[in-house]
Amino acid sequence: MSDYFNETHLQVRMSARKFITTHVLPHIDDWEEAGEFPRSLYRQAGKDGLLGIGFPEALGGVGENDVFLKVAVSEELMRSTSGGLVASLGSLDIGLPPVVKWARPEIREHIVPPVLRGEKIAALAITEPGGGSDVANLKTRAVRDGDHYIVNGSKTFITSGLRADHYTVAVRTGGPGHGGISLLLIDREMPGFSTGNKLRKMGWWASDTAELFFDHCKVPADRLIGVENAGFIAIMSNFLQERLMLAIMAYMTAEIALETTLEYGRSREAFGRPITGFQVTRHKLVDMATQVDVAREYTYRCAALMQAGKNPVKQVAMAKNFATDVCEKVTREAVQIHGGMGYMRESVVERLYRDGKILSIGGGTTEIMKELIGKQMGL
Repeated sequence: MSDYFNETHLQVRMSARKFITTHVLPHIDDWEEAGEFPRSLYRQAGKDGLLGIGFPEALGGVGENDVFLKVAVSEELMRSTSGGLVASLGSLDIGLPPVVKWARPEIREHIVPPVLRGEKIAALAITEPGGGSDVANLKTRAVRDGDHYIVNGSKTFITSGLRADHYTVAVRTGGPGHGGISLLLIDREMPGFSTGNKLRKMGWWASDTAELFFDHCKVPADRLIGVENAGFIAIMSNFLQERLMLAIMAYMTAEIALETTLEYGRSREAFGRPITGFQVTRHKLVDMATQVDVAREYTYRCAALMQAGKNPVKQVAMAKNFATDVCEKVTREAVQIHGGMGYMRESVVERLYRDGKILSIGGGTTEIMKELIGKQMGL
């Protein structure tokens, strides 16, 4: 029903849908239980052109100026029913943009194309133990020593943390606060770098999530992304796109839960009729559908503002908060309508319910978003 998408968007959407139905859905339950998916899936996604959306053609991408192309593909990838798979497959979308925008040309041209082809994996490393949303006070320290930086510290909750090849890492190169933060591009084979065990999570099981450790890690100085002590600006500029993607993940999680519940409600009988025949169930489904539609359409509006070259910080924060709230409400009702079956691991809504919770935490918590919105309102 939306008029935001054109024929090109539809074609790419169909390509993403084929990728999911052919290469993902037959295996996703096994991958969820295993806690990971094959690395070869990155190469297939790269071959199908799905990883290059939003990145410059000169670096092997398929164009960086069409927000709705990214929206269309993101919606279809969520049809995998696994937020964890989408998060790990898409970790380049938060790890690479600072490299594309601010890394040295020779570094950018060496790093970016193989990641877009799915041959290498990129990740973003900001969050620290005990730090959470307090990005401005991160502790990982990088000290300049001749032609290198010596990095000491740790990161946690890093998506693709265990098997990424390149990490865009926030470090402290200056004094306290946001003015002393820089970004370094660190490769997994650099001396002094290591990863911890895979972290076990409530949801996003198929996502590779890990701790990172830097013990006198030696990083060439030319791996500095942008200007020293100006990394906080780069981090903040990255958040707008990330939060839009999280809003998409949220309303798609809710939409799939709604669709699954509609199908279940029509086939499940109680007291001699389908449970959709009961007014209480119908009204729940109507409320769920209303919430999903509003969350989706407001997110589209935010995407349209971004497409027009605006910087809708307040609106995207609102979209993220609203969509993640809808996600939690709709998936909860989906499990409730499924009854005992909704509590079973074989049920899609059970996974969606677990996966949905992280969306109100990642990319800035609901509470941080409210503070940001308040600031934009002049409060």
